[in-house]
Amino acid sequence: MSNTKKLPLAGVKVLDMTRVLAGPFATMMLADFGAEVIKIERPEVGDDSREFGPFVDGFSAYFASLNRGKKSLTLELKIPEGKAVFLDLVKKVDVLVENFRPGTMEKLGLGYEELKKVNPRLIYAASSGFGQTGPYAHKAAYDMIVQGMGGIMSITGEPGRPPVRVGASIGDITAGLFTAYGIMTALYHREKTGLGQLVDVAMLDCQVAILENAIARYAVTGKAPEPLGTRHPSITPFQAYKTQDDWIIVAVGNDQLWAKFCKVIGREELIDDSRFITNAKRTEHVEELGNILEEIFKTKSFAQWMKELDAAGIPCGPINTVDKLFNHPQINSREMLVKVKIPQDKEIVAPGVPVKLSETPGGVQGPAPALGEHTDEILKTLLGYTEEKIASLKTKGAL
Repeated sequence: MSNTKKLPLAGVKVLDMTRVLAGPFATMMLADFGAEVIKIERPEVGDDSREFGPFVDGFSAYFASLNRGKKSLTLELKIPEGKAVFLDLVKKVDVLVENFRPGTMEKLGLGYEELKKVNPRLIYAASSGFGQTGPYAHKAAYDMIVQGMGGIMSITGEPGRPPVRVGASIGDITAGLFTAYGIMTALYHREKTGLGQLVDVAMLDCQVAILENAIARYAVTGKAPEPLGTRHPSITPFQAYKTQDDWIIVAVGNDQLWAKFCKVIGREELIDDSRFITNAKRTEHVEELGNILEEIFKTKSFAQWMKELDAAGIPCGPINTVDKLFNHPQINSREMLVKVKIPQDKEIVAPGVPVKLSETPGGVQGPAPALGEHTDEILKTLLGYTEEKIASLKTKGAL
């Protein structure tokens, strides 16, 4: 566990009203670098993902993997007493993050326009399916909906096969990444001006943002990109090939590597072959080259090809199944699989922090919280509530 006094976000207080994946992923990133993240959950219900498996002694490993290092406070916003507590919290925090459908907070009288009157320095981050504006703003969305609408499913999979979802929930995760990025940008702006602002992140926008060369290809050619399997659309050879016993990925990114590659595979005559002499030519004749290379790679085992290609400096690698990540020397050396504590003194393994800072490195700052675990603590220390007031709020159903 890292020392929060040395972390870049130490002292930043975040009111986390998010649930499931996109929002919790963003606030987890803030917690990993020292922010105090206060997760607001409905009494007795909590974040929906507390009910998602797999479970360890009844506690959701899914929830734990996204909510480490946070504090849980239960609060019912639909009654006046709960709303009053919420406004007291807003006065004390730097950032509020929510991923409700647009209009939800406004219906409660707690939208950004109202909250900035309470705290002009507040950074209000709203992550939603389609954003706060536009004709689809109030439409519901889930990860696969935006994967489909955003175009990435149309270029994923094998040619001529039915569409497939990307294996990870990148609709949610990219929204979480961009939300954290927006919050950090707004915090930096506030340091210079003293003013907060609204951070509006749409899952659909994020999917479009990561399409990179697919957008460029259509804009230039007028032809919609299609699935290519493992093949890269404009770099060749750059794909997975079947060896005698397993798949190997080869990425020959320039003509210098191409010459080295041809020597390794024992086909130096291909270096100056007019069909393959440049990357553009290799891509133009990708099927012809693919037929040649498929037969070559079948002649040796995966281990043999890896040894020879590595020795020549050719970028290559395996297609690892998830279980192989747990004992991978590079992944372990970078601490990319870490232990997270959960209630009842249990632990789970979760992804680590991919951003490595030399002076103020982030890391897991604490366990995943039980529902409402920190309610009394936060109300006493942050808001100065007495035990009597807290008891009264509980009696009224506000906590």
